[in-house]
Amino acid sequence: MTKQERYTKVLQYFETEVGQAETELLYSSPYELLVAVILSAQCTDKRVNLTTPKLFEAFPTAEVLAEAKKETVFEYIRSISYPNNKARHLIGMAKMLISEFKGIVPSKVEDLVKLPGVGRKTANVIAAVVYDKPTMAVDTHVFRVSNRIGLTVNAKNPLQSEKQLIKFIPEELVSKAHHWLILHGRYVCTARSPKCELCKIKAYCKYFEKHFIKPKKKKINLTIKHP
Repeated sequence: MTKQERYTKVLQYFETEVGQAETELLYSSPYELLVAVILSAQCTDKRVNLTTPKLFEAFPTAEVLAEAKKETVFEYIRSISYPNNKARHLIGMAKMLISEFKGIVPSKVEDLVKLPGVGRKTANVIAAVVYDKPTMAVDTHVFRVSNRIGLTVNAKNPLQSEKQLIKFIPEELVSKAHHWLILHGRYVCTARSPKCELCKIKAYCKYFEKHFIKPKKKKINLTIKHP
C-alpha cells in the first residue's frame, strides 16, 4: 500500500463513519477557546472543562483578565498542571491581546504565536477551529497516531509531523482530520495498550501489520552437533 492509498483509506473511513468532529473543550467565544487551549497544555480536556466555568465567570473578557493579579488567577486554575506559569501566561496573553490586537483574537498563526503561552500547536488550533483555516495542530495524540498508522514516517517532532500531514491531507479536510486523529488517539489508539481489536482502520495501519500480521520470525539454530 502506498502512502497516498493509506491516506485515502484512512480519511475515507473518518469522513464516512465519524463525519463532523469538534474540540471537546467547552467555550463560547474565541477568547474563551484561547484560554482553554492554553490551559490544556499537558492537561486533559476534562480537567480544563471542570476549571473554566468559574474562571470565565470571574474573567469574562481579555480586558478583565489583563487587570488581574497572578495570585488571583492561580486560585482559579490551581488544579491545572503548571498553574503558576499558566496564570502568568494568561495575564500576559490578555494584555497583548488588547495592546497589539485591539482585544480581537488574531487569525494568523504568526500573530497568535506572539501571545504568551501560545505555541504553534495552540495557534493552529485557534486558526482551524475559530477561523476554519487548514492548519494542523499536532499534539501528543496526533503525533503518536499518525506515526503508528504510517501517515508520517520518521517524524522526530510535531513540526515534521505537521508538514507531512499537510502535504497529503486535502486542504478542505485538514481541520477535521486534526480532530479525527485526536479522538482516535484518545479513545482507540491510546498511548498504552492501543485497542487494535476495536480499531476500524487496522487494515491500513502499519503498527497493526507489524505486530499482528507479520510477527517476527524466530531464528533457527542450524548448528550441527557432532557426537
